[in-house]
Amino acid sequence: MRDDLPETEMIGSSSRMVDIYKTLSRVAPTDATVLIEGETGTGKELIARMIHRNSRRSQQPFVPVDCGAIAPTLLESELFGTLKGAYTGADRDRMGVFEAANSGTVFLDEIGDIELGFQLKLLRFLQEREIRPLGSARSRKIDVRVIAATNRDVQKLVEEGTFREDLWYRLNVVRLMVPPLCERAADIPLLAHYFLKRYNERYRLETKLTESGQKGMEAYSWPGNIRQLQHMMERLTILAAGARIDAAAVQDAIEQMDSREHASDSLADTETEQIRRVMSATNGNKSRAAKILGIERKTLYRKLEKMTL
Repeated sequence: MRDDLPETEMIGSSSRMVDIYKTLSRVAPTDATVLIEGETGTGKELIARMIHRNSRRSQQPFVPVDCGAIAPTLLESELFGTLKGAYTGADRDRMGVFEAANSGTVFLDEIGDIELGFQLKLLRFLQEREIRPLGSARSRKIDVRVIAATNRDVQKLVEEGTFREDLWYRLNVVRLMVPPLCERAADIPLLAHYFLKRYNERYRLETKLTESGQKGMEAYSWPGNIRQLQHMMERLTILAAGARIDAAAVQDAIEQMDSREHASDSLADTETEQIRRVMSATNGNKSRAAKILGIERKTLYRKLEKMTL
């Protein structure tokens, strides 16, 4: 979720992250287009926000767009806008993302998911910096910086013919490769303590991370990267026995995460107590509680009904 993104700088002191910081310090003050590549959950949007915050556009809008979550037929109107009457149902003018972010930064996430037919229109925008809303006969200049990101190998997509080579060159002015968390194990303690502090403050708790718990985290492969670590730390901060996150608690959380991949209804044997503690910590927010518990919201509703019988 967007509100889960830290408003701090990226966290990490590993050599791979230090190299990224050095590149960011040089590219952020410019208007260069940046392409960020990395697995899902590695923090690509955090890097984009960091670039924006350290640019001359920092006081202007930063507008993220998840290109993979928008239907191809709607992406053009989402980015370029629509005039009233442009199509059935267009009952008013609608400003597009590029215009809304004028003078600021647009972050195009999952750029590799854009269909081939729309790629030419995006290329033209990057070349001309002009938009023409759907239904409009006129184009107008827009001043935005574009940062793109993808969890796919765009170079391979180009070779396969599903991504335009000229668009690839236009986006690939500065390329940043974000390493997966398993390749920057030295950063795991920093990240774990950051999220622990954050969730202790959010839920007014005093949970501690023990040395054995930290070692257990460093030994795990983290296929879900930083996002997985973040979600696990939130859960452990609330549910750890005795307010201590030790090796056993970490191992139990890992096993539960792995089992949830195959059964969304799963919870530990002490699920009633877990549900009560999470519901209390979230002030009864069922959506938030279900997310922390790693179950579907409808599953939580069903379990809550059984608890009240």
